[in-house]
Amino acid sequence: MLYHIVHITDYNYQKNVSLRPHTIRLIPRNDAEQKVHKFSLEIDPKPTGICYNSDLEGNVVLQAWFNEPTNFLRVEVSTEIETLRKNPFDYLLEPFALKLPIDYSTSLLTQLSPYLQREYLGSIDPIAYQLAQEILVVSDYQTSIFLNKLNQQIYDNCQYLIRETGDPLPAGITWKEKSGSCRDFAILFMEVCRAVGLAARFVSGYQEGDPDQIERDLHAWVEVYLPGAGWRGYDPTHGLAVSDRHIPLVASIFPSYTVPISGSFSPPGTPFSMTPKISINWN
Repeated sequence: MLYHIVHITDYNYQKNVSLRPHTIRLIPRNDAEQKVHKFSLEIDPKPTGICYNSDLEGNVVLQAWFNEPTNFLRVEVSTEIETLRKNPFDYLLEPFALKLPIDYSTSLLTQLSPYLQREYLGSIDPIAYQLAQEILVVSDYQTSIFLNKLNQQIYDNCQYLIRETGDPLPAGITWKEKSGSCRDFAILFMEVCRAVGLAARFVSGYQEGDPDQIERDLHAWVEVYLPGAGWRGYDPTHGLAVSDRHIPLVASIFPSYTVPISGSFSPPGTPFSMTPKISINWN
């Protein structure tokens, strides 16, 4: 699929502020799953300087800094991107990864260890752990079946809620309430995966959605590392294994490291509004 995406974010401040350095995470990945054909970014007011960097997890991020006071900030990104993965199951798992728990080699376990940590430090949420054990049994401990059943369980049993701001809720609360936003469902999926020793990370990006839908939002889902397949996406909000209808921007152990724009200003506490606008067209 070939997508044209325009993503505009407007900040308006009640009085002039001094913008501190801002980090922008709106640059699509260019990898085996998708190819970026065109990309442009405009920032108004024009920054004093910008710098493209790669973060610890391989995401391309941009840092911009400013000198002049302003009462607004606009970030506009335009992307033409081709998604390539039509079949989300086009892989062969390594024999040792067919069943759970996976017996990782020492070197692979060392590499994956950050993605096996619990989202909220300490012991795993007992509700997420119980859900993991229930699905393990009905999936006969088979890795692929476990992931598909977990995806479907969340999709079938939880009501989607629009919650535009705030951190993701803990996994146990989301499953207990049987409702949440896409980022809440992603955290629940991650926690259940980590409870059975599957490495998982949080993904922020775009999803094709309804072609008649005018207003768009950023979307969140999960990628799970499968030996023999690499990182593979699962979207519990839609009950889908991710193929060519999703466009990932950034992925991280921590959801806070996928925020599209982060930065501060002075004086702190100045009232402001933030308005995002996303359009997605495809053919």
